[in-house]
Amino acid sequence: MSSMVYQGHTALEYAKMACDTMMKKFAPEDLPPKGRFHYHQGVFLSGMQKTWRLCQEDKYFSYLKAWVDSIIDEKGEIHEFDAGQLDDIQPGILLYDLYHETKDERYAKALHTLLPLVKDFPKNPEGGLWHKVQHRDEMWLDGLYMGGPIAAQYGAEFHDTSYFDLCIYQALMMERNTRDKKTGLLYHAFDFNHQMFWADPVTGCSPEFWGRSIGWVPVALLDEAEFIPKDYPRREALLEVAIDLLKAVVRFQDAETGLWYQVVDKGGQEGNWLESSCTCLFTAAICKAVRGGYLDESYLDYAKKGYQGIIDRLRYNEQGVVIDNICVGTSVGDYWHYCKRPTSENDLHGAGAFILMCQEVAQVL
Repeated sequence: MSSMVYQGHTALEYAKMACDTMMKKFAPEDLPPKGRFHYHQGVFLSGMQKTWRLCQEDKYFSYLKAWVDSIIDEKGEIHEFDAGQLDDIQPGILLYDLYHETKDERYAKALHTLLPLVKDFPKNPEGGLWHKVQHRDEMWLDGLYMGGPIAAQYGAEFHDTSYFDLCIYQALMMERNTRDKKTGLLYHAFDFNHQMFWADPVTGCSPEFWGRSIGWVPVALLDEAEFIPKDYPRREALLEVAIDLLKAVVRFQDAETGLWYQVVDKGGQEGNWLESSCTCLFTAAICKAVRGGYLDESYLDYAKKGYQGIIDRLRYNEQGVVIDNICVGTSVGDYWHYCKRPTSENDLHGAGAFILMCQEVAQVL
């Protein structure tokens, strides 16, 4: 465990501070959107879950269990979730630890409900998962995070390698269809039919590189690689997508602040701004890639600068730590669509990204 101290605290302490702040703000059952099984809660609580694994403080496990138990009943049935979007599959990542720790079969039953939904999700003619049922034949980078790690872990837990194949196929297909040869970055989305208003008529890609959507990709694929056996066919290709993307991303880090921009490749352009959640995700992924031996240790210089940039802009109030300049979320659009998105403080995916970063930094820096 790293013991690097910055601004008076270790990285694990910052992760715990953010968890504590959100726990003061919300009772578990009140996490928004209240009563729904959704990735907003899932991202935050997955960060808390990884922090709990490092510090083993029971309050974090109890809190995430209380949220899950507020939505999954005694029969293992999930109330208030939308089977037609990958965003509502992601919180299932919490169920594995709950099942291991409690041996309660309802958590396994909920997983057995969720994972066939991923496998049977609507697909475009190449076999790529739609992002939502209302977005026919569209693939969004976000979807790799929403449906990928939970599927890889399911394959490992329940000895079904078809889920490894699904994860690898989706990642390689997404990279093939969204990668820009000039920058090495991935466009936010791809329309198989090339018909959406935002789609390039030749490539079907959306026009911009949105920070947080790119950040989900290496975070997801590096998590998946933990569950896919090292000698599994095309596992190395999966990792190559993540590593090539990180090597491209570091070229666009802001030299002065260490942060990354909302539209990654257009730093300093009118309207663009430095965004916290993508910076946290990129930093987390770099740390994990180095820790896994996939990136040279020299890349930790980028991670350290990103981490320090985020810590330097933190504020504090009576509840705890304040993480700002978080994009509230977005659909697909043009440059000004992303630039004009509202920002928030301490929303769940921003806090979750921050916690994910801190617990990774804690393990390498």
